[in-house]
Amino acid sequence: MAEHTFRELETAAYCPRKLYYRRRDGPPDVPEEIARIRALAHDYERLLTDDAALLAAPIEPAPATVRERLRAASERVDDWNGVVDPAEREVYLAGKDARGVAHKLVATDDGAVPSLVFAGRPPEQGVWEPQTVRLVAAAKALSWERERPVERAIAEYPAYGVVRDVQMTARRKGVYRRALRTARRVDGPPGRVDNKSKCEPCEYREDCGVRTRSLRSLLP
Repeated sequence: MAEHTFRELETAAYCPRKLYYRRRDGPPDVPEEIARIRALAHDYERLLTDDAALLAAPIEPAPATVRERLRAASERVDDWNGVVDPAEREVYLAGKDARGVAHKLVATDDGAVPSLVFAGRPPEQGVWEPQTVRLVAAAKALSWERERPVERAIAEYPAYGVVRDVQMTARRKGVYRRALRTARRVDGPPGRVDNKSKCEPCEYREDCGVRTRSLRSLLP
């Protein structure tokens, strides 16, 4: 079995101490609100045409903004039809180093690419660094299973109407390798440090203080 899960590597990139706690306690259950947001990723066509569905959806920006972004994505993202109607859903992938679930496999002219659905807010451009790690892990696992190169993935932020192609650049692969090394080293709680910039949303914030990098450094 592959050494780490996609989520473990994503957590290692976000905060090694959080990874230690997650391993100790096990992964948390998916909150109902997160599940509702993820479900939107299978309902884009209705959100583009059904005003009542859009108004009732758990979205963050104004409904008109979400619809405008989805329309732009439908024109910009390669294989949009495959994003709307994926070849496979909730697919377990096991690569050489990492294993986990791709929320969608999107059919392409030369096979398929993984798509991962994120419930939170996207950055202005690209994807957050921990999410980059998870996307690369999924692409590498799919490549390992299908025995062919997979040089892109798709990131979906349905609560914001944002869908982005993510190329497997050398820099992104380097970020993945760094997270893999970090995950392999965590066998006890990393030392406490001072900067709590990413602690507020963390379920372990009451007991943990961790130095984290700046927001800018999270972008690949």
